[in-house]
Amino acid sequence: MDALVIYESMYGNAKKIAEAVAEGLATRMRAEVVEVGSAPPQIGKEIALLVVGGPTHAFSMSRASTRQSAAQQAAGPLVSQGGGVREWLATLGTSSAGLGSAAFDTRAAKPRLPGSAAHAVARRLRRLGIGSVAPAESFYVTDTQGPLAEGELERARQWGESLAASFPVPAS
Repeated sequence: MDALVIYESMYGNAKKIAEAVAEGLATRMRAEVVEVGSAPPQIGKEIALLVVGGPTHAFSMSRASTRQSAAQQAAGPLVSQGGGVREWLATLGTSSAGLGSAAFDTRAAKPRLPGSAAHAVARRLRRLGIGSVAPAESFYVTDTQGPLAEGELERARQWGESLAASFPVPAS
């Protein structure tokens, strides 16, 4: 049983969260982390859990215009330089009826604004017929470009552990 963690990241914060989630998942299952630009267009039967996340931009998932704005604000190149999670989900296929999913996002700690990329991702996954194993989860950054708020990496790792625990341990 395998997990696949797909992430989109502008400044590296969502990437760090994805890696921490995968670390938690790896306590009970194989977990691979893939940047959305390298994500497979089809999820095969070997994947039991699909975890998808990225930054919250303008109250939801990023769009071409919000990624362009992020690039203009960045001191260096963006981590995810092509299309984002929104575009990937629009073309995603799956051959596994038993596939479970979870969604996460990164967002500013203050001010707490409405909207969430994670909630939008979770809705898109449900529309694709992929059931959710946990509510959407937000992880906080202290400013637009980060860094992550204190304790968020550990919280992400623990969330990954709890996601993995929702799956039965296969017999050896």
